[in-house]
Amino acid sequence: MVQGLQVPKLELEKGSILIIEDSMMFSKALKKGLSALGYHITLAHTLHDAIHTLIDHSFDLIILDLNLPDGEGEEIFKNLDIFKKLKIIVYTSDTDKDRRNEWFRYGVLRYLSKSDPMTFVFKEIDTVMKSLVENISYSILLVDDSRFICRQISELLQPRNYTVSIANDGKTARELFNEKIFDLIILDLELPDTTGEALLIELRKHQQSAKTPIFILTGQYDASGVGRLIKQGANEFFLKPFIAEELLLKIDFWIDYERTSKQNLYQHTILQEYKDAVDRSTIVSRTNQKGFITYVNDKFCQISGYTKEELLGQPHNLVRHPDMPKAVFQNLWETIQAGKSWEGIVKNRRKDGSHYWVSAVINPIIDQDGTIVEFMSIRTDITSIHNIHDSLKTQLKISEESFEDAYHMFKQYENAINVSTILTRTDLDGNITFANTNFYTTTGYTEAEVLGKNHSIIRHKDTPNDVFTDLWATLKAGKVWKGVFKNQKKDGTAYWVNSTILPILDKVGNPLEYMAIRREITEIIKLHEEIESTQQEVIYRMGEIAESRSKETGNHVRRVAEYSRLLALKLGFDKQEADLIATASPMHDIGKVGIPDAILLKPGKLDDAEWEIMRTHAMLGYTILQNSSRPLLQAAAIIAKEHHEKYNGTGYPLNISGANIHIYARIVAIADVFDALSHDRCYKKAWEDEAVFDFFRKEREEHFDPKLVDLFLDTKDEFLAIRDSLKDTIYFSA
Repeated sequence: MVQGLQVPKLELEKGSILIIEDSMMFSKALKKGLSALGYHITLAHTLHDAIHTLIDHSFDLIILDLNLPDGEGEEIFKNLDIFKKLKIIVYTSDTDKDRRNEWFRYGVLRYLSKSDPMTFVFKEIDTVMKSLVENISYSILLVDDSRFICRQISELLQPRNYTVSIANDGKTARELFNEKIFDLIILDLELPDTTGEALLIELRKHQQSAKTPIFILTGQYDASGVGRLIKQGANEFFLKPFIAEELLLKIDFWIDYERTSKQNLYQHTILQEYKDAVDRSTIVSRTNQKGFITYVNDKFCQISGYTKEELLGQPHNLVRHPDMPKAVFQNLWETIQAGKSWEGIVKNRRKDGSHYWVSAVINPIIDQDGTIVEFMSIRTDITSIHNIHDSLKTQLKISEESFEDAYHMFKQYENAINVSTILTRTDLDGNITFANTNFYTTTGYTEAEVLGKNHSIIRHKDTPNDVFTDLWATLKAGKVWKGVFKNQKKDGTAYWVNSTILPILDKVGNPLEYMAIRREITEIIKLHEEIESTQQEVIYRMGEIAESRSKETGNHVRRVAEYSRLLALKLGFDKQEADLIATASPMHDIGKVGIPDAILLKPGKLDDAEWEIMRTHAMLGYTILQNSSRPLLQAAAIIAKEHHEKYNGTGYPLNISGANIHIYARIVAIADVFDALSHDRCYKKAWEDEAVFDFFRKEREEHFDPKLVDLFLDTKDEFLAIRDSLKDTIYFSA
């Protein structure tokens, strides 16, 4: 940051300047003034300090005093081959004009005297710095057969950042100005293949160089020749050997003139574009000091129904509507004659007698002497708005009393919404701009903690990111989003809301804000969860009843449920469907309740007749469950019927194979067999883990779906973890 200024460095600094000055008074004054203009200033008080500073650092400009305590500042000039591309302003009390010309030959940009006012010095330095930036885009063509002169002028121009092109003959010059446009041309009268005068005439015939400043260099002065060259378009003349300061000052003058001309042209173009934009979009007229119309645009003619010929020379009374009070126009006229702007709503009359309304701004146009030369009126058509106003006034006949009644009703509706719902409004970035009392009561937050924040302060970790992605996509499309959120209060307690979030649009459909209306449904959700939990418990108990009849273990159905859930998720099912499979799986053997104990509890191998009876439990289970309309029991019916089918088609009860076996049943088949092999049964002991996995490898594509087997074996550690977390606590003797 520049010392003493409370502004960020990057905002103000425009360049770096080294001030080489032994006087503390002048150096401090220069630093203070130039720092205030935004420049970064470094001070050196001796020649020794200056040289060491220049070795270690680079600067955009050097301000140099020639009289230093340990040497002459001109030593810097003599070492320009070391300190390349230095930009120097001499600031000295030395008034020797011959020395000044020598300084400019070294490439000095400007000479400033210590007797000059400091405000002038600051302004000149600032002008030089700005010119250095702007000069990069300005090109100069130098045409001279003397390579010494070309090098001399190029070295003078290089510190000023001009782009210089050199031609030593007419042919090269023609090639160059046919390739690019130059901002200034320096032309020697004597060239090896043509004359400078012939080239001047040729340049002035070209459109791109017709107005380019052209300087003439000549070794001899001829008054008649100068007059002739002026007529042919020459701007300046220099007699060799030229004075460097004079040449540089005139180059800078003409380049500045070119720069100012471009800026004026740009300003003129911008003003014309503004005028055209106003003419296209508004109703414009101008009048003289007496109020007679001198100009109208097309929109004025279109809305009034009059032609330009009918309007010019007439007062605005021509379009005045009789409904408008005279006092309005009296006030208007007094205001603008006092040199002030007048604004108001005016009802006018068209040529056909119909009316139109305008919002008008009338400005006096004042010259440099403070005299009003004309008045300009810019109007906007607001007829449609006033027509709606008149229509409402006529059709609804709203009196002040009835309006108050309507407003009272509105406030009651607003209160009803506030009392019954949780309501928030946000800006387009989702930051909360309003929340009603119910929001604060429900969440436990205060207004200070909520306003300006987004809804993430109440977001519960259980709510997936996909929900919010869908929400924002819907709102950005201008549509209403509806859904259920699990949110979190300030104290960490979870609560549920049924939400409707909608964009509030302006009359052309652009969103202004978003409004969220919520109804808390925590009690309903808890009741639903309790019902689901009870239902789940009933299903587990039913499954356990079937298993307990065959002396199976108590946690078998719970493990099968968790295995099934895990395998379904690994296969790519979403959580909802994986939960459905897990919940339905405990009833896979529900049909065993219909199998006689003598067969079900037989410790040895079943004979063929007994095996046929045992195999009927699959269809028995399906028969028990098939008529339910509940998705859960429908899934359980499918699993009960098909979980003993084999992938190769040798299973039962239907001998179906492959993808014809429902995926739910294929999943539960692996879960059921894995748990059966891993635990003691009335007819066998538990297998070792590796024997179980070898069995599944062997039965891949035979008994079991190969893809499911691969998933099972790839994640067997997770299955073992479930098994170990749900160990049996009750055992039945065989």
